[in-house]
Amino acid sequence: MTRVESVLARSGNLVFPGVFDTLSAKLAERAGFELAFVSGYAVSATSIGEPDVGLLTQSEIVDRARRICRSVDIPIIVDADTGYGNALNVARTVRELIDAGAAGCFLEDQQWPKRCGHMRGKKIVPRGEYLSKIRAAVETKAGADFFLVARTDAIAAAGLDEAVARAEAAREAGADATFIEAPRSLEELAEVGRRAPKPTVANMIEQGRTPVQSREELAALGFGLILYPLTGLYSAARALEAAYARLRAQGDSTGHEDQLIAFERFNELIGLDRTHAFAERYSDEADS
Repeated sequence: MTRVESVLARSGNLVFPGVFDTLSAKLAERAGFELAFVSGYAVSATSIGEPDVGLLTQSEIVDRARRICRSVDIPIIVDADTGYGNALNVARTVRELIDAGAAGCFLEDQQWPKRCGHMRGKKIVPRGEYLSKIRAAVETKAGADFFLVARTDAIAAAGLDEAVARAEAAREAGADATFIEAPRSLEELAEVGRRAPKPTVANMIEQGRTPVQSREELAALGFGLILYPLTGLYSAARALEAAYARLRAQGDSTGHEDQLIAFERFNELIGLDRTHAFAERYSDEADS
């Protein structure tokens, strides 16, 4: 049983957040989440300042994933987009993510350059090509603690029946979970929950294409993995926007201290005392 499967077995119905850097990952872990997801949309925005339209490279997402995985103890699933090429590229991507310490990845069937699943204009590769990537990922991860989520964006490009067929075929090919992206109505969401092979992902993007539902409602519909990939990113962006606007208008931060994390609390979050203790231990040896 992989780390992700263990977490899912304990919870039965798991809500987990998207993260985009080491600080957001530490905060997710501090909040008590047992699993987090490295969002390609969020990493693209925060590392290269660009939208999620296929500009982020394999090496950039792997590098960010490695730093995040090293910073926390909870398992991290990584957005691997399309695998960045054909089956050979998929195999390399999975190997790199395993080496980086990732606990799993999402692998999708869009044509490259891909785009965020809630954007218009998505196109998908033929089903056979997608399944060859899934099989390559399954073979590459064999024996590793790695959870493969097969994502399809076929609803928008080819309809719900084709999306379900792809999810079923991917599960039969060895994927550990399925993810039919961007149902466009509550009725379509319910149909996905009923028909998609389990466990399956519900992707809750605020103001996206899919109606946001509660944990209890999604569990009743059949979803076991409930992802909020952008809540943290959008919250951080809103807070920074407001803080910088006030600072620019006022010229200082007076009167807004209650909206800032305290200096000591922040230092504790990033492990300053632990770092000092480590440095002092070796400083004592050097002085003796």
